[in-house]
Amino acid sequence: MILISHRGNLEGPNPDIENNPERILQVIQMKFDVEVDVWLHKNQWYLGHDEPQYEIDFTFLNNAGLWCHAKNLCALDGMLSAGNIHCFWHQHDDFTITSRGIIWAYPGMPITKNAVAVMPDNILDIRGAYGICADNILEIGGHHD
Repeated sequence: MILISHRGNLEGPNPDIENNPERILQVIQMKFDVEVDVWLHKNQWYLGHDEPQYEIDFTFLNNAGLWCHAKNLCALDGMLSAGNIHCFWHQHDDFTITSRGIIWAYPGMPITKNAVAVMPDNILDIRGAYGICADNILEIGGHHD
């Protein structure tokens, strides 16, 4: 099962470090995947949840452990056009499919062996999932199959 840090969080939500590129690289070095929020604004790439916050070079998105959540249409189009970036779009839909064919399940939705459970309330409910994305991935990492 793949363990995915939500925005670089390890032990709970921390808005001060979420989507910070330096933090993201630290978490990847710890052997976790990371879900990041990606924007394309005025021909420049950014990370940030509610708005473009951290300017990045497009090559940053090629990190193997990233799950790139497009926050606007031009970011989704640009990442898909590159052909090698693992990306997806979703807002409140129950499920979406990533560019690599993995199901990204909205919190509380049922999962399958090809789905990522996002922010699961109870890790016993998601045994057999492809992956877990959470803010407290360190805690979950010690309790998954």
